[in-house]
Amino acid sequence: MSRISNEEVKHVAHLARLAVTEDEAEEMRKELDAIITFAEQLNELDTTGVKPTSHVLDMVNVLREDKAEKGLPVEEVMKNAPDHKDGLIRVPAIMD
Repeated sequence: MSRISNEEVKHVAHLARLAVTEDEAEEMRKELDAIITFAEQLNELDTTGVKPTSHVLDMVNVLREDKAEKGLPVEEVMKNAPDHKDGLIRVPAIMD
């Protein structure tokens, strides 16, 4: 017995703004049913004593320390700016 109907597949497709044919809905129903079956098999595992985790590897903070550093001199930055005036980079107006 299928755990999901073609109507439910079409409803989810509609929510995702996807147009599906009857054949596509049937194919998706079969695929989703297989995914649900697999998820149910995972629910059968005994996970007592297993700590919840957000990542499979034991990672702490892998990013560098956030510290302020001196930036480029204004003259260096302005060398790369196609249009600048008084130490500011000029860009085309986008609003009147």
